[in-house]
Amino acid sequence: MADIIRRRIADGTYPPRTRVPSVLQLQAEFGIAAATGQKVHRALRDEGLIYTEPGLGSFVARTDD
Repeated sequence: MADIIRRRIADGTYPPRTRVPSVLQLQAEFGIAAATGQKVHRALRDEGLIYTEPGLGSFVARTDD
């Protein structure tokens, strides 16, 4: 799932500063467990591709900074 989200970020499906699917949305789209969705978010955050705003969601990080 992380690879799919990475591709969507790279191809502009999720442009910078737009929200990426929540863990619940990942569960619904891919039929995965919540823990797997959390791992996807954690991996993308660790790579600097997304950031999380508590109470608001996770967003694509800017790549032009």
